[in-house]
Order: sequence, then C-alpha cells, then structure tokens
Amino acid sequence: MYSNDRTIVHLDLDTFFVSVERLINSSLMGKPIIIGGMSDRGVVAGCSYEARRFGVHSAMPMRMAKQLCGDAIFIRGDQEAYGKYSKMVTDIIAESAPLYEKASIDEHYLDITGMDRFFGSLKWSHELRERIIKNTGLPISFGLSTNKTVSKIATGEAKPNGELYVPQKNVKPFLFPLSIKKIPMVGKKSYQLLRSMGVSTIRTLSMIPPEMITQVMGKNGISIWKKANGIDMTPVVQYSERKSISTERTFDRDTTDMVYLKSLLITMVEKIAYELRKKQKLTACITVKIRYSNFDTHTLQKHLSYTSFDHVLIQTALELFERLYSRRMLIRLIGVRFSHLVGGNQQLDLFEDTPEMTSLYQAMDSIRMRFGKKAVKRAVGV
Repeated sequence: MYSNDRTIVHLDLDTFFVSVERLINSSLMGKPIIIGGMSDRGVVAGCSYEARRFGVHSAMPMRMAKQLCGDAIFIRGDQEAYGKYSKMVTDIIAESAPLYEKASIDEHYLDITGMDRFFGSLKWSHELRERIIKNTGLPISFGLSTNKTVSKIATGEAKPNGELYVPQKNVKPFLFPLSIKKIPMVGKKSYQLLRSMGVSTIRTLSMIPPEMITQVMGKNGISIWKKANGIDMTPVVQYSERKSISTERTFDRDTTDMVYLKSLLITMVEKIAYELRKKQKLTACITVKIRYSNFDTHTLQKHLSYTSFDHVLIQTALELFERLYSRRMLIRLIGVRFSHLVGGNQQLDLFEDTPEMTSLYQAMDSIRMRFGKKAVKRAVGV
C-alpha cells in the first residue's frame, strides 16, 4: 500500500557552478555567464539565468551558445572549487538531517518524517536553507512534500532561490496543470512520444489507463504514470562518504613483473569505472593498495575532481602505483578503490573540451551492456 505519511525535502543549489564563480568574483553578478569546455567542440556545463534568457542551456554545444549570447562571459570552470562548496553544503545538511541522500553535486534529498512532532517541517527546512545560505553564500531552493518526485518538481517551481511546500491534499492540484516535461524521467523521446498522443499536461497523463501507457512505453511508462499521479515510493538512501567500489587481485605466484602489474591495474580500473557509470555514480577519491610477499600492506590515495572516466582514473591509479611501489620486493596483491561517490552522470566532465569523449564512453558501455563487460577493453590491458 502506498504510504502518504512521509516528509521529504529536496534541496537544489541554483545555477550552482555560476553561483560559485560569483562568490569567487563578485564582478560577475547580474551578468550573463556560460561555463563549460572552451573550444568550439566544448559543451555548456552551466549558465546563469541572464544567459538562459537568450536560449542557452546545459549540454548545448559551446559554439551554439556563443551564437545565441555572444556578450556572455565564458568560463572554463573550476571543478575543485565546485567540489569544495558542494562538500560544505553536504556537511551542513549532515549536521541537521536525520537521513539525507546526496543525489548529485548540487542536490540533496532529506527524509524528515516524524520530525513534525518536535518541529514544524516547513520551519525546520526554512531554517536549514537559511543556514546554508548564511554559511556558504550560495543561493539554494527547496521543495517539501510527501515523496521525492513531488518535492523535486516543487523545487523546480520554487526557483530561483525560493521554497515551496506541497502538503498531501494539494499534491494533485499542484501537479495537474504542469507540463509533462516537469516530471523527472521524462526525457526528449518520452516527451515527443507523449505529445504525439496528445498528452501535454500531467493531468492528462494521470488519466490514461495504466495498461495503455504500459503498452506504449513499457515498464518506464508505468513509472512515469505513477509520478503523474503523485505516487513515488523511492526511499531516501542514506549518503555516506564511505560508500566505495573496489576490486583486488591476489597472485598465485608473487611477482615484480611491472608490465603485467600495470596492465592488470589498468584492467581493474576499467572494470570498476564501468560499474560506476552503470550505477550513475562519480568518484572523487581513488586508493591503490599493494601487499608485499612478507604481507606488509601499503595504500596511497588521491582526491580528484568528480569523474567516472577511465582515462582520468587510470592515469591517477598508475601515478599512485609508481609512488607506492618503492621497495622493489615481490608483490602478492594489488587493489584499487573508488570512494567519496555521488550520484550523477558526467555532469562535471562537461568541462572537458571533447564531448566526443563522453560519446565514446556511452558507445563502449552500450556494447558492454549488450555483449558483456569484457566485450571492449583497452589494448594495453589485454
């Protein structure tokens, strides 16, 4: 049975990358700003509301953004600064919220069910938002409602820099007039398909018989239909900095064969980076571990900008291995671990000047999905 008695807050930092740049340089206030890869082949990673008025949006080719808004200030973007400010916000939330999930670098879900007995949920959420603004200087919006979907849509309506509470009794009146575009999960294809069926508002979508929507859109359709009816059972999953993904290999015979060790390390990184992308996660910390034949174990780690790209992670893993393997003794085991994981696709790698790289990873991953994870490998790791 669907439970209506949850209290979920969705917090989203407004134009996050732009807001951080403005904190660092106040002369950028009020000006159109576009952040992303700087070459013509680059992609927009974020833009200010002033630039959006010209039709600029995230993931748009930089070339097109320059045509639409040539007077904008173009910035390469500083992943390290964004990571630092994102962590500041998470730390403030962690101090107050009983259960929170970091959904991406700039958004969090909080489950504050039951807190109404002690504090008013809206008052509590408002005070948390004020605390984040005061301590970080960043504008942030929130939606408060009975589940993740309604809260997220409410945040979208509260922006910029606002807050919106949608109690259970108002869920349908709030959702129904809105465009189906507002539903998380309705991408370009789903939107076009629904529009071709004459569906433009959430109300119309909510009234389609579920069997019919399943026929047209499959399993995805029923999930979208539930969201249109304000139903979403997805739990808030506790975020933990310790969440990690790792792999290690113990050798039958201890070895010092550097060519073999490095190619194995590359293969291991490739394997767990693919797992990261499959789970739509990014990592901000990589650890390499070696165990010598006398069972001495050593690890070395490095913090890096959020990514799930092999070519970035492999380079870092090899650097760490070079620094770690100093004793020239036989090695019994090597391992690699990614930690400080957050949800999100390659949002941050839009600062790369090569959207082709993102496309290449998507192509390789779809081959792996189809033919198994060993279908595509780097030659050096074979």
